[in-house]
Amino acid sequence: MDYLPMFLRVHAQPVLIVGGGAVALRKAEWLLKAGALVTVVAPALHEQLQARAARGELQHVAAAFAPEHLAQAVAAVAATDDAGVNAAVSRAARARRVPVNVVDDAGLSSFIFPAIIDRSPLLVAVSSAGAAPVLARQVREQIEALLPARLGALARFMGAQRARVRRALGPWARRGFWERLAAGPVASRVLAADEAGAERALLRELRACELTGAASAAPLGEVYLIGAGPGDPDLLTLRALQLLQQADVILYDRLVALELLQRARRDAQCIFVGKEAGDSGRQERIHQMLVRLALEGKRVARLKGGDPFVFGRGGEELEALAAHGIPCRVVPGITAALGAAASAELPLTHRRLAHSVTFVSGHEDGGALPDWRFFANPQHTVVFYMGVAQLAHIVARLRAAGATADHPVAIIEQATRPAQRVLRSTLGAVAALAAARAVRPPALLVTGNVAAFAAAETLAVLDVPAASAGAVA
Repeated sequence: MDYLPMFLRVHAQPVLIVGGGAVALRKAEWLLKAGALVTVVAPALHEQLQARAARGELQHVAAAFAPEHLAQAVAAVAATDDAGVNAAVSRAARARRVPVNVVDDAGLSSFIFPAIIDRSPLLVAVSSAGAAPVLARQVREQIEALLPARLGALARFMGAQRARVRRALGPWARRGFWERLAAGPVASRVLAADEAGAERALLRELRACELTGAASAAPLGEVYLIGAGPGDPDLLTLRALQLLQQADVILYDRLVALELLQRARRDAQCIFVGKEAGDSGRQERIHQMLVRLALEGKRVARLKGGDPFVFGRGGEELEALAAHGIPCRVVPGITAALGAAASAELPLTHRRLAHSVTFVSGHEDGGALPDWRFFANPQHTVVFYMGVAQLAHIVARLRAAGATADHPVAIIEQATRPAQRVLRSTLGAVAALAAARAVRPPALLVTGNVAAFAAAETLAVLDVPAASAGAVA
């Protein structure tokens, strides 16, 4: 992170702008909107700046810049078309520890102007640290389209009610109350410019809380079993993101991308509960932690790689919560097999190659598996989860069940992540290839005709000789 995002209060504070053109005008308009006392230093002014100066909205100093102009300023902006003048403003401001922005020159700036979405008092700022201002503006436009025009009015309404709510409700009840208010009929009425109706709806909400005893009692918490997807943070579902923003505590696994935690509520407590091989009691401790936190009134997000109900032990956790009467919501995620197949452009079913697919755990754990002769059929796709450590065993079982040495195989390592690697091989060669390429978890093993799809079908379409294809994509 190149810049620390913050909001600077400049109301009734002197701010210096050096330059009198159209760029200086844009900066002056934002500063005046924030209530700053603006002084513009320039030999000549843009006509709109002249008009503002004539109305007394800003002060004009008709002179070349001198360091003395910074004497009282709390911030400075260099907006001239002279690189030498801009550099002089930057040097003088930094010497006086005055925050300075040099337009279109991040290297000379100690702060930058973001793309702003103004729903005062609610403000959203978007910045690319000066690297891609056009992209920042596009992001701003997309966010702006999502935010109601009267969102600022809702923020003001909620701010005006804080003291009343604090008197009426205990600390346990307030957050849930505000969340219901912001998403319910009170907010709808404010956004529709019916503040009288919003006031009546607010009183009804407060009375309901008092009648149910929610004003002081600590409520029972709840748990969200959330699938985090195969690795790429952008594959998180919208529902999962919404619940991460509500959670007080997040328990996350080893396979969860750490970037996902940055999308949670800033004050949420994040606890790593990843399991290692051989730690048989870890899952039971996770159950106990989920129950304890929920009984304390916390909203707990159990964030799991892939999907919680596909080799994620989500069913066991659901049983543990149900035994204690704790409400739970399950949010599906893109399971590793689907994410890996899409990222590697490897279809799990194909009209000519495979009409069925099976997901299998590489760890048998004593459970009965279907007849391995079914897995050995090349027209049936099999995806082995957690199969890297058991690769030799899986190969041996498939060969014993009738699979040939040239049975197609693919290993997808670090699926959907920047370090993703796809190894294509055959049953007869895959163990040696995996050892030579030092394959490590997380990785999926895919067997069947579709495993050769990208190496054969795609190359045929591109008219590339198959002999030129490498083993790694």
